[in-house]
Amino acid sequence: MSEGINPLIALTSGEPAGVGLELAIGAWQKLRGKQAFFLIADRKHLRDLEKNCPLVEIQRPGECHDLFKQSLPFLHVDFPTNNSPGTYNPQNARGVVAAIEVAVKFALEGKVSAVCTNPITKDAFGHAGKGEYSGHTEYISHLCKVNFPVMMLAGEKLKVVPVTRHLPLRLVPQNVTYHKVKKTIALCLSALRKDFGLLHPRIVVAGMNPHAGEGGLLGAEEMEIIDPVIKEFKSKGENVQGPFSADTMFHDDFRETYDLAVAMFHDQALIPIKTIDFYKSVNVTLGLPIIRTSPDHGTALDKAGKWLAKPDSLIEAIVLAGKIHKFRSKNV
Repeated sequence: MSEGINPLIALTSGEPAGVGLELAIGAWQKLRGKQAFFLIADRKHLRDLEKNCPLVEIQRPGECHDLFKQSLPFLHVDFPTNNSPGTYNPQNARGVVAAIEVAVKFALEGKVSAVCTNPITKDAFGHAGKGEYSGHTEYISHLCKVNFPVMMLAGEKLKVVPVTRHLPLRLVPQNVTYHKVKKTIALCLSALRKDFGLLHPRIVVAGMNPHAGEGGLLGAEEMEIIDPVIKEFKSKGENVQGPFSADTMFHDDFRETYDLAVAMFHDQALIPIKTIDFYKSVNVTLGLPIIRTSPDHGTALDKAGKWLAKPDSLIEAIVLAGKIHKFRSKNV
């Protein structure tokens, strides 16, 4: 990183009508003097928040380090209109996307150590004229010129990765392919070593069907796709086990035997981690040339402006981004 010695995280505004801006205040109150970050937002959206936290506008990321202990630095990005907490205004979608673009540009240029993204509405990219992208993961991958991103959800007690993400269940079978399962596991092994410092990572893989297909009785994907991939990794000396029935993979004793679980679809992965560690799990995008994390929750429009939302997941996302940067720096 060209500016600053310690890790510096760029935090995007997210949907300004949601809880992201007030969570940023809560994160600064917790992390001041520890993990430095700055907020990318519109100054007019922050005026009502200044009574809860001293804010200071910066012009470039490197200014943040000297200011962070006394105030929350922010870098202005113009949004089309004013903001009312709890009231979604699609006109601001262009600003939401612009903040993401600025943060990613800083990361690609080495001016920040990582990007942390506050939650957005699912239709933000559509309203910004970029409807071909279904979410943060896909758009940031596009900006980074990466065509196979992987979504990890990481918590203290569990790390999970789904092979498929935001798809209707009826489309999952045709998208669970040998190539996707293999590529996903390969990226997970690399990330566990490079980003989490595990020299000998242990991965378990879920089947797609109930009881992992029951020997073909309940589906053939395990025998035809998943098991051959696992055998290929085992032949290379990797500790990859499965396919296991997903309903037995996440209890306390089983979790002690692995570092990460690969699931075949969204809810198969996210239900267990949100049940085990709802407030502190973090979304991490694997396969990018930059570090990107995000809190594992939505915009919470119903809580916005009431200061009811807990900043725990955002704090964990910022801290984890800094930790990953340090692990990667050791491996350079």
